[in-house]
Amino acid sequence: MIGVFDSGLGGLSVLAALVDALPQADFSYFADTAHVPYGNKSEEQIQGRVLAIGQHLADAGCGLLVVACNTATATAVQALRAAHPGIPVVGVEPGIKPAAQDTRTGRIAVLTTEATARSPRLQHLIRDHAGHVEVFVEPCPGWATHVEMLQLDDPALATDARARIEPLLEKGVDRIVLGCTHYSFLAPLLTEIVGARAQLVDVADAVARQTQRLAGRLAHGSGTLHLHASAHLERLHAALPRLHLGRLAARVV
Repeated sequence: MIGVFDSGLGGLSVLAALVDALPQADFSYFADTAHVPYGNKSEEQIQGRVLAIGQHLADAGCGLLVVACNTATATAVQALRAAHPGIPVVGVEPGIKPAAQDTRTGRIAVLTTEATARSPRLQHLIRDHAGHVEVFVEPCPGWATHVEMLQLDDPALATDARARIEPLLEKGVDRIVLGCTHYSFLAPLLTEIVGARAQLVDVADAVARQTQRLAGRLAHGSGTLHLHASAHLERLHAALPRLHLGRLAARVV
């Protein structure tokens, strides 16, 4: 079984890509809804939750772990790997490298949570892959919570998104990296704002390809999906159709 986890609903965007890439694999998805969002938590709090969830999934028999959360990856993926040296761990990091490679204006932006914005790991990614371009990091407090509450059409969210993105476009940004898995569910709204002026960069498919390479025998199972949550499991089930993820609902056991 492959374990996948996030602070809440955001990781479902990664899970959908994983299921498409590994249709016969068995997945266990854990949403840490009792502690969502991670973006405003301290490094110690995030690391504690990541290690606890990783242990829970390992104890449940998961032979591969996917940290489907940018904030958790940036803050705690190294600690998780150290705690489970015998289990491959795939993290989710902002697509800075492809954005920096594809930009025509030499200016890219990264939309992130507050925790990811201040993480050394993000700065290392920028230094290693985008040293030749100008990078604007834009924290977006509250966005993940809007997704968790399924308030994707909230006018206040649209107003805030436009206020954050328009200045970036005016600076000549032509690639906008979605640095939080929750933001994938805001792509329709963000695309409406961006129009043809820039492209959104998501990494869910890249994460799925890496998982596919590491899956081995785990790629061949019964095609089941187990859903777990630290609170309000019923909301996780109810969110699948609302987020247009009916194909995942059909696999739940």
